[in-house]
Amino acid sequence: MRIIYIFLTALIFSFVFNAQATVQAKQKTVAGKHLKKASSSKKSALHAQKGKRSKKVIRAAYEAPSMGRMTGLHSAPDALDLKSSVALVVDQDTHEVLFSKNDSAILPIASITKLMTGVVVSEANLPMNEVITISQEDVQNASFSRLKAGTSMTREEMLHLALMSSENRAAYALGRTYPGGLTEFVRLMNAKALMLGMTNTHYVEPTGLSSDNRSTAQDLAKLVAFASQNATVSEFTTSHGYQLAVGKRTMSYVNTNRLTSNPNWDIEVQKTGYITAAGRCLVMQTKVAGRKLIMVFLDSMGKYSRLGDAERVRAWVESRPAKAPHA
Repeated sequence: MRIIYIFLTALIFSFVFNAQATVQAKQKTVAGKHLKKASSSKKSALHAQKGKRSKKVIRAAYEAPSMGRMTGLHSAPDALDLKSSVALVVDQDTHEVLFSKNDSAILPIASITKLMTGVVVSEANLPMNEVITISQEDVQNASFSRLKAGTSMTREEMLHLALMSSENRAAYALGRTYPGGLTEFVRLMNAKALMLGMTNTHYVEPTGLSSDNRSTAQDLAKLVAFASQNATVSEFTTSHGYQLAVGKRTMSYVNTNRLTSNPNWDIEVQKTGYITAAGRCLVMQTKVAGRKLIMVFLDSMGKYSRLGDAERVRAWVESRPAKAPHA
């Protein structure tokens, strides 16, 4: 009997112990689920909060005043009521200055930078059919781009996209893959600027995303005059559109300057640019009233105002009395 009693006692104790362990395990599972749910909710809240902060930062960056407005250049009126704080119109053949406004002010130039990038690449005699692949470095250093890491195309295609549609990662990749790397490429950009007499110009990278890329309207007029003689740069900056085969899909690009597709304009070379610090920018060489004119507009206030300024200048030049031809 004693043995049976001991056996039953042990059996009851084992049953009670296992039941308690089961209850505790269920409690831990439920608690774990609540904790995980709370943690997930907290992470979601943090991500949402971070997203709101990011949107605020981006919105603040784009609503921030340009350097031209901060320095009061926009307060200076002009006879043509231009919306650009800096403007210069020069006859390329006679070097006559037809119009100028703050043309010696040193300002960020945004993607006008790519005009020099195109000059350096096109003059290097590198194989234009060489395939270049967008790297993670390009992605990290060049935003506002449709090209993902791993996208491959020829050097010629990259140069075309950089000059026509202002493709940032294409421009950065052209500098990164240059013999000697990005440092050598930027050095050559600055060396070329000095050779052209652009004494108030400085480049730090090939895209124009940095506000440390700076120049004056006077200097940029020299660059435009030189670039207009470069067949490759001239062709790529004025082409209307381009389609690029990437894997199984086709990406379509258009020119950032819609004047290039306007039949009323005869443009030999052009480049647009925009970052907050620079405002809307435009440079080009075009024929107006039988004259080759170089136009430079920096720090324009509205999205289309740089094009409007070009139209105002064109109408003004066409309304002026024709000058007697040189003997």
